[in-house]
Formats: sequence, structure tokens, C-alpha cells
Amino acid sequence: MSNRHLARTIAMQTLFSWDFNGKQEKDLTDLIEQNFKQFAPKFNDHGFVKGIINGVINHEAEIDGYITKYATEWPLDQITIVDRNILRIGVYELVFDKDIPSKVAINEAIEIAKTFGGESSGKFVNGVLGAIYKDVAETLEKTEKPASPAGGPQAEVLEEPINK
Repeated sequence: MSNRHLARTIAMQTLFSWDFNGKQEKDLTDLIEQNFKQFAPKFNDHGFVKGIINGVINHEAEIDGYITKYATEWPLDQITIVDRNILRIGVYELVFDKDIPSKVAINEAIEIAKTFGGESSGKFVNGVLGAIYKDVAETLEKTEKPASPAGGPQAEVLEEPINK
């Protein structure tokens, strides 16, 4: 398993715990450290994990707006906590993180969904992130990532500081 894949997995586990407990924690540092100790005690890329978590939390409303717009059959609160937080990481990396190539963001989210989600999680995550990518691809290619969901018709599904 690559370091970045492991980092995304720890970020997902941390966001899962945060979401599961009603997003009550304002400082996730202890939760991040607990997940490192439990799942990757020798892992040394804490900055990448914290960057993902900070990005998701800082853009949560906008990210959830994308999920709501592109997962039209699923209200946000009805998406499983695992899938919802995988999507949050995927949308953050796809739309807001200029250093992560779009296809990497999508593929990583799909792989994490296949590992930690249900039987159809990989296809669901692929469909949502693929639709977002198709709809905002021109903007993403120009290296200027949008701050809110782009307008226009929905695309077809593809086959494939921590304080708030």
C-alpha cells in the first residue's frame, strides 16, 4: 500500500469517527494521533493526512453541496457514513486540491470505497465523482478549481489548522 493511499485511509477513518460522533469535536488532533497509533504506528506523513482533513472541514459546506447535487437519488444523511466521508475526501481532492491530479483523486476514492464500503460503494463513488469531473472538467483543467458546484446538466455516470 502506498504512503498516500494509507494517508487517505487514515483521513477517512478520522473523518468517519468525527462524523459518526455528530461532528462535535473542534480539534481532531487527538483523533488523528489515535488513528495513527492504531492503524499505522510507523507512518510518517502526518502532514498529508492533516491537510486532507483540514481541507475537508474547511470546505465542508461546499463539498456537501457537490455531493447533494450529484448524488441526486441519495440525500446526504442517507449516504452511509463511510461513503459520505470517502466522497468528501474525493470531492476535496478533485475540486479544491490543485496538487492532486483529477484521475488520482477519483481512483483513490474508488479504491478506498471498495475496501471499506459496501458492495456497491465503489460504483457509487465512481458515479458521483465521475459526474462532478465531467461537469467541471474544463474548470479543473485550467488549474483554477471552483469554490461551489458548477451549473449545467448532470453528466452521465462514468465506468470507472484542524480547528473549525
